[in-house]
Amino acid sequence: MPTVNQDQASYPDKIDARLWRIAGVCVLGSFMNLLDTTVVTVAQRTWVATFGSSQAVVGWTITGYTLALAAVIPLSGWAADRFGTKRIFLGSVLAFTLGSLLCAVAPNITLLIAARVVQGIGGGLLTTLTLTIVNREAGPKRVGRVMAVLGIPVVLAPAFGPVVGGWLIDSYSWQWIFWVNLPVGVAAIGLAAMVLPSDDPAPQETFDVIGMLLLSPGLPALLYGMSEIPSRGTMADRHVWIPVATGTALIVGFVFHALYRTDKPLIDLRLLTNRAFTLTNAAMFFYIVSTFGASVLWPSYFQQLLNYTPLQAGMGVVPRGIGAAVTMPLAGMLMDRRGARGILFIGVTLIVAGMGVFAYGVVGRQEALPALLTGLTMVGLGMGATRMPLVAVAMQTLAPHQMARGSTLIKVNQQVAAAVGTALMSVILTSQLNRESAAGANPADLSHAYGVAFVTAIVLAGLTFIPLAFMYKRPEATTPRHTEQRSGQSSTGVR
Repeated sequence: MPTVNQDQASYPDKIDARLWRIAGVCVLGSFMNLLDTTVVTVAQRTWVATFGSSQAVVGWTITGYTLALAAVIPLSGWAADRFGTKRIFLGSVLAFTLGSLLCAVAPNITLLIAARVVQGIGGGLLTTLTLTIVNREAGPKRVGRVMAVLGIPVVLAPAFGPVVGGWLIDSYSWQWIFWVNLPVGVAAIGLAAMVLPSDDPAPQETFDVIGMLLLSPGLPALLYGMSEIPSRGTMADRHVWIPVATGTALIVGFVFHALYRTDKPLIDLRLLTNRAFTLTNAAMFFYIVSTFGASVLWPSYFQQLLNYTPLQAGMGVVPRGIGAAVTMPLAGMLMDRRGARGILFIGVTLIVAGMGVFAYGVVGRQEALPALLTGLTMVGLGMGATRMPLVAVAMQTLAPHQMARGSTLIKVNQQVAAAVGTALMSVILTSQLNRESAAGANPADLSHAYGVAFVTAIVLAGLTFIPLAFMYKRPEATTPRHTEQRSGQSSTGVR
């Protein structure tokens, strides 16, 4: 049985077959999780008709999953340290597969929502464990290339998930969007048992009960309140401000507790004293707010202004996924050879420029369809050169024993950023559409409203340059793991 490399200071430059097998297992688990997240979006109307329910109730198949995911992410770092990453990975894939089975046989909407919560528990643990496992095994010299492989599900699942879901529902039945997970899940469990390295759990690792009671309900409450903003239309609605205020208060309480009341917090906020780790997370926040928010607008624009069907709208954003798939492996190779800073600047520049080209196409309407597709392709190229390199840089700055908690902090940051981006763009678009309608604008010509929203996304993407500009070159002679062995502290520079 393979074991974790104990000599953290020595990693080869070449990626061997063993590391590819480990990365492949992680990709399989991630792809199953991320694909299912996007597939269910096209089943919403089908469930409304099948179960005779309302869209508000059916929407909880997505909301329940998201909240369960948010609730368990803070626990994943402690669980990985306490029980070992391999055991938790196997358990999380098992939970997700079991949840898929329960979804497929659910006789009513209530049990379907409950089964989606089970899926969310498994999915939340998977999202952080894959980062920890891959980074521990790859080391700083190979992490860029391996993270590029791990990023494949991130870019392909949103692009092809709605297409796959629509095909399964139209050709077979909605149950098949869950049935297909069973053989994949069983294969992932079998391969993980054989391939993933066994690490040493730390039975003495104490559990931060107070931190769990503060953060596990606080984060879902905050995200739920933000998710209600688009449908409620205002922050003043009690369905928005009560969960947002409650979640914020609990999170603030956790911050105080983690910094001043315990030596073993659920999430180690002291990692933010690492300058490079903080800068990369700040850049990641702006990047996700802009791109995730824009991803909400693209399908809506295609359907509302260009009269595309949902399937056509899904196909319309495929160029973004293709663009990301092209640059992601190239960015990984260049990062391992030359460092990430230049790649990140190029990636963000492509995102900003691509959004600008798309915004130009929005003004031109149908006559500028080539500009829309060109803009989406450019954004995809930029995303492939930005997302996983940012994550890799953040993980590179951590010592091996910090990776599980660091992965958790990164995922919490990503979850909050995605919620902020979705809520912000939805509110801006809704307010602009209401203003256009009040002014008597032609409902078929509301391109100005979308233009304002896309310009906002461009500005937010541009803010990513600020933390990137403060990143400094990491000395070639040392790596975070070398530094860890000498002084017990992780490096604070990036390459």
